[in-house]
Amino acid sequence: MSESTTHFGYRDVPVAEKQKLVGRVFTSVASKYDLMNDAMSFGVHRLWKRWFAATSGVRAGDAVLDLAGGTGDIAALLLPMVGERGQVVLGDINAAMLHAGRDRLLNDGFVRNLAYAQLNAEALPFPDSRFDAVTIAFGLRNVTDKDAALREMLRVLKPGGRALILEFSTVQSEILKPLYDFHSFKVLPRLGAMIAGDAESYQYLAESIRKHPDQATLKAMMEAAGFAHVDVRNLSAGIVAIHRGYKS
Repeated sequence: MSESTTHFGYRDVPVAEKQKLVGRVFTSVASKYDLMNDAMSFGVHRLWKRWFAATSGVRAGDAVLDLAGGTGDIAALLLPMVGERGQVVLGDINAAMLHAGRDRLLNDGFVRNLAYAQLNAEALPFPDSRFDAVTIAFGLRNVTDKDAALREMLRVLKPGGRALILEFSTVQSEILKPLYDFHSFKVLPRLGAMIAGDAESYQYLAESIRKHPDQATLKAMMEAAGFAHVDVRNLSAGIVAIHRGYKS
């Protein structure tokens, strides 16, 4: 891969093209995204997200930016935690996903203390030191320039604020790896075809997980971006991991 190309799944594509290609994937799957997540993870993604929110340290009165907020899963968990004095900003680069999240949250009765922003994580439209926490769940691997996104997350955090990343990572169990690969590359695209009518997008999602930095690499990237006290917690034998870092 040259400096002018990046990965889109297992394909090398021009850097300028990745955002458009990822956009097509999520526009395609937006209406079936929650259903597919249940099918992909046997519903375990809901437990991962609840644990992510519960251990986030978010408190009443906090201002939180939820990047790649998609269909609003994380925002729905954080809103009761920030309370009436706090705010959650749901941000996503993809209009179809953002609209799906807005509709879902409105249907669930979340109106107050919630804002929406269509944005690029690599260039956030917020002033320095705006948020107490920035969260991103299952979205960082789709960002073209992850280092730029991490620097932006740090910039918009208040001193003492924290970034929290929930993302698929590298399985630590040698016994589990072949089963996980079979599910990812054989089962997942077929589920995509049956449920969402789109095997190709789910093939990309499986490939994007394998191309994402492993636990140690992402920890080093966060430290290089300027985060302090970075720690990693594996869930489900490393199928996913939570990375946490603080702004000094």
